[in-house]
Amino acid sequence: MPHILMCPPDFYGIEYEINPWMSRSRQADQPLAVKQWEGLVEILKSLGVKISLLTPQVGLPDLVFTANAALVYKQWAILSHFRYEQRQGEEPICAAWFEANGLTVERLPEGRFFEGAGDALYCGDTLIAGYRIRSDIHAQQLVGQLTDSRVIPLELMDGHYYHLDTCFCPLAPGKAIYFPGAFDDYGRTVLKELVPELIPVAAEEAHSFACNAVVVGSTVITNSGCPNLHRDLASRDFTPIETPLSEFVKAGGSAKCLTLRLDGEEAASWRV
Repeated sequence: MPHILMCPPDFYGIEYEINPWMSRSRQADQPLAVKQWEGLVEILKSLGVKISLLTPQVGLPDLVFTANAALVYKQWAILSHFRYEQRQGEEPICAAWFEANGLTVERLPEGRFFEGAGDALYCGDTLIAGYRIRSDIHAQQLVGQLTDSRVIPLELMDGHYYHLDTCFCPLAPGKAIYFPGAFDDYGRTVLKELVPELIPVAAEEAHSFACNAVVVGSTVITNSGCPNLHRDLASRDFTPIETPLSEFVKAGGSAKCLTLRLDGEEAASWRV
């Protein structure tokens, strides 16, 4: 059974501005956010996913984005250390949950910034690692040493795509979707060499967080507004599902950001 960690959006809102999507003058509709989050949960449950929950906390509105809590590798949770002080209060809460639920928590050395599965995604046996905007390249190399994985660091070039999971989504070993505009020439070349079946996403759909998708088996769940990607996925025998997540986009997140896979992503070879 696929196993995903989520956090109810009881205290979700735009309380600060730490990425270009966030504006305190453009608040999320909290009741609608709850409805949208519950809609994503229902889709996941219909696919046979086990959902575990973090307890929401006043003053930590981004705790809802559980993908950033850690990178889960086998029975380890490599804990995030957030670049922005506003999110650092999430770290002890997430560490306590992982420890209480049987995972061994690994912490990186002080001064190394790492933002979990937001910036570190396996495609086969390779860890694709975003850096510069949130995570730093030295932290990603340390994660590779901890997991004994080959790490390919890719510099993220556009502040709107500040985490790797906003512009790249592995679907299965050797298959992924990506937004080319988030990477430099080197990054685009490397991805094309590493991932034999790489599906590009157009800018307007990337802006709807098309790449910030949850993959469960051959089902790919995205925010609404990604018809061309859904067509491309269907032509490759994936089953795309859309669900509105507009209120979370206001904070720079969508389906993937709201979930942390605890048993390994579909594209991670180590989970088999």
